Amino acid sequence: MRMNKNIADIRRDYSLHSLNESDVAANPIEQFTKWWSDAIKSEILEVNAMTLATSDKNGKPSARIVLLKGFDERGFVFFTNYESNKAKALAENPKAALIFFWKEIERQIRIEGTVEKVSVQESDTYFFSRPEGSRIGAWASPQSKIITGRNILEENVQKYKEEFKNSIPRPPHWGGYRVMPELIEFWQGRSNRLHDRIQYTKTISGSWKVDRLAP
Repeated sequence: MRMNKNIADIRRDYSLHSLNESDVAANPIEQFTKWWSDAIKSEILEVNAMTLATSDKNGKPSARIVLLKGFDERGFVFFTNYESNKAKALAENPKAALIFFWKEIERQIRIEGTVEKVSVQESDTYFFSRPEGSRIGAWASPQSKIITGRNILEENVQKYKEEFKNSIPRPPHWGGYRVMPELIEFWQGRSNRLHDRIQYTKTISGSWKVDRLAP
């Protein structure tokens, strides 16, 4: 197969930072917190955008961008419609992978783990912190369903604005998921494609094993 010369010639050398075993935290959440702080200070646009990869019971993969809405020692949280395609895949196979790519600081983080729904209280707390338009949108959009036109969404918005003009409840089909990490890899771009890759793997005892991977 002949490669398009212009595409093949697209490359960038990385030289901003390095990542050594002696520099990383013993716990990957602490390391994520450090890199997250660096990303925030770098004023990266949509810093919380992450790729969520899932697969269904037949192993068919799917990926899309979602937004990180919280993280702690338990894992990484995002919110969505529980009737969406991603939710159906997670119901069949509660495993997922996440990727953050912060090109401005030449860093990538890969996360693999099991997935659970967050508590009703967590879903409520986040839902009621959202702007009114976003709360109405959660009712108005039959996410992942085929619709005949945008007018369906616009009509639904008007319908639910009228129905919930006093108070907008959280839809029963909308809430959060937590990806509970079993593996986290921190990738730092380096010159000549000899990148730094530090991988944390969760052991049976619950501790974390730290290894360097070849680029």
